[in-house]
Amino acid sequence: MTPELPERPPLPELSVRAREITDCARRLLEAHGWEYVTMRVLAAELGIKAPSLYKHFRGREALRAALISDGLAETGQRLFAAITEEHSIAALLHAYRQLARESPSMYRLATSGEMPRADLPDGLEEWAGSPFFLVTGDPYDAQALWSFAHGMSILEIDNRYPPGSELDRTWERGIRAFTNSLRAE
Repeated sequence: MTPELPERPPLPELSVRAREITDCARRLLEAHGWEYVTMRVLAAELGIKAPSLYKHFRGREALRAALISDGLAETGQRLFAAITEEHSIAALLHAYRQLARESPSMYRLATSGEMPRADLPDGLEEWAGSPFFLVTGDPYDAQALWSFAHGMSILEIDNRYPPGSELDRTWERGIRAFTNSLRAE
């Protein structure tokens, strides 16, 4: 039986122009990485003057927080969809891995470095991560499972595993280990 899923915290309303800016920033992020996304580059890409961006975002860090908010919202939606279809660790981890592989630069932005929690919508980070709790039923197991998923994901998208590694098998072993461990408890 799948538990009732919590509603996503509301995201700040963005103007049409602010959404255009974040969409462009995300395309640049995925193509070149966060270091490339400056206000000057973004303005040039949009065909406007850089000071015009500050009408919509206080600065680059505010833009970063908006992108992370979008990333967390997307993550939560995808993970909740996965565990709604099949309430299992396997479904959750397959969806998590796919998300990281599809948008590696967004994944890095949302999961590496200090989290700008004060600039994110209240409750969004917790909501996005709650599928881990929902499949484990324990906050420590949820953190351990997320740590496994994040470690595997970041190492995979950064090509840190030796050539020839069978990562599908490694993921499946992790899934089996967590599933068996939680069953044993």
